[in-house]
Amino acid sequence: MAGVLTHHPRELAQRQAFLETRQCVEARLTTQRENQQQERLLLSVLPRHVAMEMKSDIAGKPKDTMFHKIYIQRHENVSILFADICGFTSLSDQCTAEEVVRLLNKLFAWFDTLAAEHHCLRIKLLGDCYYCVSGLPEPRPDHARCCVEMGLDMISAITLYREVGAVNVNMRVGIHTGRVHCGVLGLRKWQFDVWSNDVTLANYMESGGIPGRVHITKETLDCLGGYYEVEEGHGGERNAYLKEHNIKTYLIVPGDSFKGRLPSSGLRKGLPANGNVSKEMRMMGHGSQHGKQTKLGFGETAEAKKDPEDEVNEYLMRAIDARSIDQLRAEYCTPFILTFRRPDVEEKYSRERDRMLSAYFVCSGFVYTVVVIAIAITLHGSVYFYTCVGVSTLLIAMINGVLLAEKNERVPRYFRDFAVHVFENRGVAQALATCVVFLTFVTALSPLLTLEGGRVCSNGTLFDEWPGNGSVMYRIIDKPVDVCYYTVFADLFPVLVMLVMITCAVYQILTSVFKVAILSLVVATYLAISIYEAVNERDVELTGRWLAGVLVVFFMTCLIAHSQHTEATYRLDFLWKLQATEEKEEMEHLKAYNQKLLANILPEHVAAHFLSTVNSDELYHEQCDFVCIMFASIPNFSEFYVELEANNEGVECLRLLNEIIADFDELLAEEQYKYIEKIKSTGATYMAASGLTKNTCDMKDYKHVTAMADYALRIREQLASVNEHSFNNFRLRVGINIGPYLTTLANPKVNRVYVVAGVIGARKPQYDIWGNAVNVASRMESTGVLDGIQVTQEVRDILIAKGYPLTCRGTIQVKGKGSMVTYFLDGPRDPTYPNSNANSNEVKTNSNNSEGNTITPGSPNNTTV
Repeated sequence: MAGVLTHHPRELAQRQAFLETRQCVEARLTTQRENQQQERLLLSVLPRHVAMEMKSDIAGKPKDTMFHKIYIQRHENVSILFADICGFTSLSDQCTAEEVVRLLNKLFAWFDTLAAEHHCLRIKLLGDCYYCVSGLPEPRPDHARCCVEMGLDMISAITLYREVGAVNVNMRVGIHTGRVHCGVLGLRKWQFDVWSNDVTLANYMESGGIPGRVHITKETLDCLGGYYEVEEGHGGERNAYLKEHNIKTYLIVPGDSFKGRLPSSGLRKGLPANGNVSKEMRMMGHGSQHGKQTKLGFGETAEAKKDPEDEVNEYLMRAIDARSIDQLRAEYCTPFILTFRRPDVEEKYSRERDRMLSAYFVCSGFVYTVVVIAIAITLHGSVYFYTCVGVSTLLIAMINGVLLAEKNERVPRYFRDFAVHVFENRGVAQALATCVVFLTFVTALSPLLTLEGGRVCSNGTLFDEWPGNGSVMYRIIDKPVDVCYYTVFADLFPVLVMLVMITCAVYQILTSVFKVAILSLVVATYLAISIYEAVNERDVELTGRWLAGVLVVFFMTCLIAHSQHTEATYRLDFLWKLQATEEKEEMEHLKAYNQKLLANILPEHVAAHFLSTVNSDELYHEQCDFVCIMFASIPNFSEFYVELEANNEGVECLRLLNEIIADFDELLAEEQYKYIEKIKSTGATYMAASGLTKNTCDMKDYKHVTAMADYALRIREQLASVNEHSFNNFRLRVGINIGPYLTTLANPKVNRVYVVAGVIGARKPQYDIWGNAVNVASRMESTGVLDGIQVTQEVRDILIAKGYPLTCRGTIQVKGKGSMVTYFLDGPRDPTYPNSNANSNEVKTNSNNSEGNTITPGSPNNTTV
């Protein structure tokens, strides 16, 4: 029974340790898979060196600096390519939201494949505009030729699509060679970007190009080494910037060697000859392997997913085979003592909670009960024995009761706190265990006091002279001794000592060194008593007594070997669990860093969609019912940006821009702007939208619209504060629009033009929004005035009903939209303004009367409504 009680806690503790280790390994592998998905998604958006630097900054302690850290690097001798899909706006009008996303995803997937083949790094997508750079992050001597090849293949791809899909689209490509600053700006929605005057020139090269041709500057031509035949480009005739700066341009002559270029041999297979546009859009994301590749956003084939349980088993088997117990003991533990070589690991082990601690005390209590019963039914009881039993039983019962009542709410608080302290402090637990062992040993020794009395027989009869009996021996005639009592105790004593040793062995919490000390003391006491009795009782037969002593010593040796093996196993189990836990925590920290980075790249719900449906070929897209879009730009920042040695070739200018964008981003953390999601920042233009999800779209009180208006006013104040502290004169130009329009909502027969939100890009997924409402918001900004917040009629109808002061600008001409009546938001809402439908209708009537007054943009004769 004692063997069972010794083995059971050890087996149970080992199995629990194994299960805990296995759970840690399982959690670690699960987190590792999630981290791999997150990191691939992260590295598909940001270059590795930028992502790793950001991750290390997030993991480290924030530094108390005046400015936000800027992640900018300068690269010389790179080529920048801008490409725009001509005719995409008219094509997208024929498509649904899903078809628009599939179309862009398919086209940009081809372009990303071409970029990888031609050693170009895609920077960003701007609507239907694609731009990339060759020569970074690693420099290349053939960067110009890589960009030209890239441009020619993009034109070939779009030509093939035009022929197969029977749609009127083309590609306009502009390339320039120079230097760039690359990195990210702001605190939210990081997107890798490039800045420099050369980037600006490359952008104008695209807008001043010709559809179906590659438009290059003289700097690019000089880097091509005469490899391509060129002709005069006359870019100044099509673009005012090129004409103003007297930029000489050229067009690559599309010789026979460049005709019919295909991005891949499987391109034609992906596009069946069919003139139906809608069907063609569906074919762009058909359920092929390519569709699965593009869903991940990495252009990689997803590996067959293993069963998590089998993966954990394989990991454990490999780890067990690779590292034996003897090897681990020699590597991490000191010989015999078995303490860990590293003090920090030993300290953690000493603080490790032993869940079987109460079982140890219960088992020792059972062994103690056996000891008491064995003495009580075998030997004559005495006051010493019963006193010892009473005190020991009380103490052992109290210890067991307190430990068993750790989580019992009915037990007084201080008892439960003491139990927790015992569980969490091995020193206290070892002290209590030692106390129980010695109480058991003292109880086993208590009959010796009765034996020393010498006048009591085992049956309790007093005598002066024993009748003749062959079983009784008289050593001294005048001093009779209870020989039968001593004989029985001498036979029982080694058994009691071994039970005490079993009590010590039950406590797995005691270290092997501690057990050796206790067992040695117990055995030494037994041997001393046995030798003393043997010396004083010479007439007693001693063969059996010496044999019992040998058995006790042998039993102690076995228990010491057992304790050594048990503790080594416990420590190695703890080491396994510690390593698995540390790896799990590292993975969780890494996951937290990745999630924080992903939250600054994709909206939270979009990132969750990507990570939860990683093996699905379904693209992410959604139609948003009522979105408020804002574009805010600093037009005169281009005048501030100059590249001189004094400002580190423009880096210090970008540092100030980073501070401005970071200030705008920090405002979004405030509760009142929770409806707003930053979309992106491109150069000195900031784009945000509110009401993209059901949780942030308030169709009752239009709080997401008023939040956007408040935010526009706030960032204007923030920029004024920046001007005050930096002694600059930056001026903000803001445009706001909503869509679908209120008139559309009022008239169900009118076709609703949704705002489409989605993620596109095969290798670098990018979240963006498209739609007529987005285009109008952009026009509100580009046709606005400095320091003004220009809004559409629909935005004005909502804001005027909420008490915001607005000024009617009049009718202006908007590219692609014709004549529009717009308004300026003058300031925050009047808190005393009554929010009633009557007032709203009255103001609408007044605004309708003023729509006939055509006022030219910038005219001072504005009418206040």
